[in-house]
Amino acid sequence: MNENNNFLFAIVLSLAVLIGWQYFVIGPKEAAQREALALQSANEQPLTLSSDDPLALTPTNTPRLDEAPLAAKTIALKEAPRVPIMSDQFKGSIALLGARFDDIALTQYPTSLDANAPAVTLLRPATERKNWQAQFGWQALPGAELDLPNEQSLWRLTKGTTLTPESPITLEYESKSGLIFTREISVDHDFMFTINDSVQNTSSSSVTLFPYGQITRTGRPQTSQLFVLHEGPIGWLGEDGLQELSYSDLLDDGPTKITSRGGWLGFTDKYWATAIIPPQDATVNARFVARGAAQVEDEVYKSDYLLDGQTIGAGQSAKVASQFFAGAKVVDVIDGYADQGVHRFDLLIDWGWFYFLTKPMFAALQFFYLLLGNYGLSILLVTIIIKIIFFPLASKSYVTMAKMKRVQPEMTKIREVYKDDRQAQQQALMKLYKDEKLNPLAGCLPVLLQIPVFFALYKVLFVTLDMRHQPFFGWIQDLAAPDPTSIFNLFGLIPWDPPSLLMLGIWPLLMGITMFIQMQLNPPPPDPVQAMIFKYMPIFFTFLLAGFPSGLVIYWAWNNFLSILQQSYIMHKNGAEIELLNNIGFRKKQPEETK
Repeated sequence: MNENNNFLFAIVLSLAVLIGWQYFVIGPKEAAQREALALQSANEQPLTLSSDDPLALTPTNTPRLDEAPLAAKTIALKEAPRVPIMSDQFKGSIALLGARFDDIALTQYPTSLDANAPAVTLLRPATERKNWQAQFGWQALPGAELDLPNEQSLWRLTKGTTLTPESPITLEYESKSGLIFTREISVDHDFMFTINDSVQNTSSSSVTLFPYGQITRTGRPQTSQLFVLHEGPIGWLGEDGLQELSYSDLLDDGPTKITSRGGWLGFTDKYWATAIIPPQDATVNARFVARGAAQVEDEVYKSDYLLDGQTIGAGQSAKVASQFFAGAKVVDVIDGYADQGVHRFDLLIDWGWFYFLTKPMFAALQFFYLLLGNYGLSILLVTIIIKIIFFPLASKSYVTMAKMKRVQPEMTKIREVYKDDRQAQQQALMKLYKDEKLNPLAGCLPVLLQIPVFFALYKVLFVTLDMRHQPFFGWIQDLAAPDPTSIFNLFGLIPWDPPSLLMLGIWPLLMGITMFIQMQLNPPPPDPVQAMIFKYMPIFFTFLLAGFPSGLVIYWAWNNFLSILQQSYIMHKNGAEIELLNNIGFRKKQPEETK
């Protein structure tokens, strides 16, 4: 009895921790994220940084760079000369002062479902808090007195007027050291810029220059901080593989420096990302670094790389080609860049350890979405296919359950006979299982089979942009968001917004009801404590899954419904009586009581 009490106490404590975590941690974070999205397009206060930037590029075994280029801190966006960008996916501009990428809005992605919602702003100039920008250039050896373009250098537009997929632009900067820097920038129809830099040496002496690229992000962004999703510094760097760093670890542990062949690095949010991509056959000295501040909005983070130096003789020239990704993490687009030669760029999307399940799950959902035009219907159809695939195993399990139901009277009799002798009771039950060729644990198989599939679908719904703002029917307008209804305000009839813990919508209720019915089809556990736990488990999962993406809850409810039909059919086929009402407390009338 003491063991049962301890077991029950452990379960209650676990439930309390999970519910408390959902209410006190996940709920406030989701509210903060919604508020951040709503304010994403608002103008923010200017950021003031020290002119002495301690984040100078200093990769391992490379010359120190005197000062990493930063955006000008005193010139407002509207005052700086700029070249407009117009693409299929975004609009913005490039600052001629420093030749910086610091102004991009993703026109195809509104911040919310509101009719007049602004577009997601990805890159912001340094005159705004939480700015995000990228820059490319050349650096020289320490002590070399060369006039190189920096954050205060004004480039000249020599070709083109507006950067579009059909019309690249060319910038030029002529230094006092006799060096002419030319930059041709082009953009595709998605989110990739190509930067072709060249340097012509018109001086009388040779120079050695080192190409670099960097992304600067000011202010620590709001992240979900959930284990299923990485948000923060990221990169793929040759033999060192995938790098996923947190903002806090970067501050606490100091710079991360890696030398690799090719690769890419940058920053990723849940749905958006930036990445600088050096030549894939070049030796890359990459680095992730951070600078702390009294306030998190003043912290500075950088992902940067430095290539090997190129010695340019008098009258000669040098060139380097790099790429810059800035946009939405659309699966097909990201995979396309990987296929085009950017090493493992597909890992910019966090598919997780179960890549072999999550990627095929997404492919199946996308395939049926293209046929049906609705991701919700795609989820329902994929669930049916999964049930068909696992039908043989599930059927075998349900057959075991049906047999367990038939021998239930004998099991009850054994417990009564040996109620004071636990060991004898277990021996008698094991003999019964052996004689009837039963495996009691086989009944858990359908649930165990659901877990990896459930997690794969959860991962797909949580991390892929394709599910964002995708409607189902009725009140479900975003399959990646929780069900917006709640029974505690009568599904909107009462003008009151319940706290996140009480956001118990229609689909979570349907999921809980179907889960309860399915569990009542099974024979009750012999242990009373276990029986009580199974009885209240649907209630726990109803509240727990209420905050999950509605697409996942729809899957779970639909899967439960199909399982009820399948299990009822198999039990009936095997002669096991379905005593649903009897199991939930409605005593079945005996034949003599009906006379």
